[in-house]
Amino acid sequence: MTPTELCREQAALAELTTYRVGGRAQWLAVPRCQDELLTVVAWANQQHLPVTVVGAGSNLLISDRGLTGLVLCTRYLRGVQWDETTGQMTAAAGMPLPQLAWDAARRGWHGLAWAVGIPGTVGGAVVMNAGAQGGCTADYLVAAQVWREGAITTCTTAELAYGYRASSLQISKGLVLSARWQCTPGHDPQLLLQQTSEYLHHRRSTQPYHLPSCGSVFRNPVQYKAGWLIEQSGLKGYQIGQAQVSPLHANFMVNLGGATAQNIYDLIHHVQAVVAEQWGIELHPEVKFLGEFSHRPV
Repeated sequence: MTPTELCREQAALAELTTYRVGGRAQWLAVPRCQDELLTVVAWANQQHLPVTVVGAGSNLLISDRGLTGLVLCTRYLRGVQWDETTGQMTAAAGMPLPQLAWDAARRGWHGLAWAVGIPGTVGGAVVMNAGAQGGCTADYLVAAQVWREGAITTCTTAELAYGYRASSLQISKGLVLSARWQCTPGHDPQLLLQQTSEYLHHRRSTQPYHLPSCGSVFRNPVQYKAGWLIEQSGLKGYQIGQAQVSPLHANFMVNLGGATAQNIYDLIHHVQAVVAEQWGIELHPEVKFLGEFSHRPV
């Protein structure tokens, strides 16, 4: 297929995000294999179009005004290889983290249970150093295959320079194609399935999974949990339009139905301002803002 056959013009983006908000893409491509992905990326570069990568659509907020250039949705880049000899698993960029956690548990492979409640893909986890339940990508990733500047390279964990919810890919803008993880085979599948189930139950009982959100909005500062600071600032339940600080977990800003991206953007910045005023602490968002937003006085 030609690049233009693989792309759609003025495509709606809201349904590709966990917030269920956002405008349209100038061009949208949803490749089903690596060859299709590389074809549309090469075309976008030839056309001098910016490329924005969207995986599961979590951890981001797309402007109501939409995005220029090519939006590349990688969620259908699937496939997993399990090496019983080394205990290493290689997964394509679009593989959902919860699916990998369950599959590893069923095989008796220890190492990925922490990822069961993270609503993201392998590609996003590599870029953001996603983590939960005391585990994170940096703890188990061996290497990632990355497309950058027209070539495919292999980046080790050291080269990715991981920090708290950060990696060098956030600066260099490489496109993750797949990732290789180190697990430990030979464990009792039933025990791992029980552990994975408990992790998932804990997240679902303490976080508002029943409403659209992007996951946790702010990184935790050194001294405190972001959710605790927001709650102690009296902001649980605070609303702007149909965007709300979740009464269940204050580090989640949820869409009650009918919220705009601008509503959510304004709510996030209002929370930042109130916490800074009351505690003298600046909260740094985990969520990525894509596109143009209006700046609302707080």
